[in-house]
Amino acid sequence: MATSLSTLLRDRDWLLADGATGTILFNMGLQSGDAPELWNETEPDKVRALYRGSVEAGSDLFLTNTFGGNAARLKLHDAGHRAGELSRMGAEIAREIADAAGRPVVVAGSMGPTGEIMAPMGPLTHEAAVEIFHQQAEGLKAGGADVLWVETISAPEELKAAGEAARLADMPWCVTMSFDTAGRTMMGTTSADLSRLVVRLPHPPLAYGANCGVGAADLIRTVMGFTGSLPVIAKGNAGIPKYHDGHIHYDGTPELMARYATLARDAGATIIGGCCGTTPEHLRAMRAALESTPRGPIPDLADVTEALGGFSSDSDGTDGRGPTRERRSRRRARE
Repeated sequence: MATSLSTLLRDRDWLLADGATGTILFNMGLQSGDAPELWNETEPDKVRALYRGSVEAGSDLFLTNTFGGNAARLKLHDAGHRAGELSRMGAEIAREIADAAGRPVVVAGSMGPTGEIMAPMGPLTHEAAVEIFHQQAEGLKAGGADVLWVETISAPEELKAAGEAARLADMPWCVTMSFDTAGRTMMGTTSADLSRLVVRLPHPPLAYGANCGVGAADLIRTVMGFTGSLPVIAKGNAGIPKYHDGHIHYDGTPELMARYATLARDAGATIIGGCCGTTPEHLRAMRAALESTPRGPIPDLADVTEALGGFSSDSDGTDGRGPTRERRSRRRARE
């Protein structure tokens, strides 16, 4: 039986989302450059193990192995025509794991960016982007996803296209952007910009927020910049990536991610999870901390840096000091 995210948001003070997909799959043998979505067909037991790891660690919500499952991304692997099919497979496996959990667990159909630059700065039109996202959305819906989860978005134009696709598919959705450039997304959007944007959409999301980015401290600062009444999502990386012996490792310990989880809650987030580097071990520590630590006051920036380390930039982007889209455009024109 499908679980309603809106019901859980109504009844719970916080929800634990999942952790990393790529990190876990690489640990299982996925090779750099391979399309993880193909494993929904060729390695379903490993995908089951990915999902089961999150559920057993206490996640109330987990994402499907379909982040790059749109036609624009899959065409790089000669599989663009299979976007809907591979997304359906990823959601079907997820539905199986969620239904066997013995408690309400939400299947969130992951939809990442197309990898193309949206018009007017690039060649991808709104209509084409909507078609790409809609195809994937219908596959996730057919596979049993409870909600669409649009993540790691940089451009507001792409966010709008994904929202239109969710409307066409008649699906609830959530969205997170990645604020990885001095408190802004790569295309110049700030936390305040996103808060204003989502409430004006014809088909607003159930929740919105931030994922990935630079580190846990930066993500908490971004969360503190969101305003409005919609539930907020926080999905930060497990520390900072370090290159060691030919592999990327994240330095965030379970203890650090447990502190991040309670700070995210106190900063205003309702759906709290991890992104790159976050394993079931981190999730278990996060769940335990959220259950055992009383809610505290909104943290100040000193609290955040003391607990999680320093910020990657002086600005959170909302003070006008961060890079803007227009400045980058002019620079490219000069170059």
